Amino acid sequence: MTVTEDRPQMLAEEFERIAAAAAREGVRLEFIHGRLGVKAVPDGDHDEIVRWLMEHCIQYRPDLWLYPERGLRVDHYRNGYAKPDGALAPKGAFAGQGEWADPGQVLMVAEVTPYDSDTDRRDRVDKPLVYARAGIPVYLLIDRDTREVLVHSEPDGGTYANLLRRPFGRTVALPAPLGFSLKTEPLKVWVR
Repeated sequence: MTVTEDRPQMLAEEFERIAAAAAREGVRLEFIHGRLGVKAVPDGDHDEIVRWLMEHCIQYRPDLWLYPERGLRVDHYRNGYAKPDGALAPKGAFAGQGEWADPGQVLMVAEVTPYDSDTDRRDRVDKPLVYARAGIPVYLLIDRDTREVLVHSEPDGGTYANLLRRPFGRTVALPAPLGFSLKTEPLKVWVR
């Protein structure tokens, strides 16, 4: 199937079959805006950043859980799917849902940039649009290339109205509905 502006590259069911096969080979696939994308398998520093974020979320919002690699249906019109590095939602929010869950209870999605050639388009361009369209209140991007934390908030008409950029080492306030801050000094250790 060819890519066009009005239809996806493939059906979601086809993607799921291909992604399962790719996972056995150590490659992670994503299906965003009806397009197939390849993402590098996370390295150890990536995992440490996700662990660090999880600890902060538990400390400040024990009512929530950062679900790693939670599959979300993010663009119902085009059958888009994404697996953010973390999806912050109330505990139990995904009970009874399959691999691809409704993002309605997700308060924040978090991505940590991998070191691959597709990072710019995928994490900095496509995902803010996809997550805003899904109505997710906060998109947190931990950008290891630029050594910055970006907080996208206030989804409005398919985009985020606010963007806060802070270099690693600065404290970053996460807006409502989260209401806590991240001290980002440790992030400096987990970059190349």
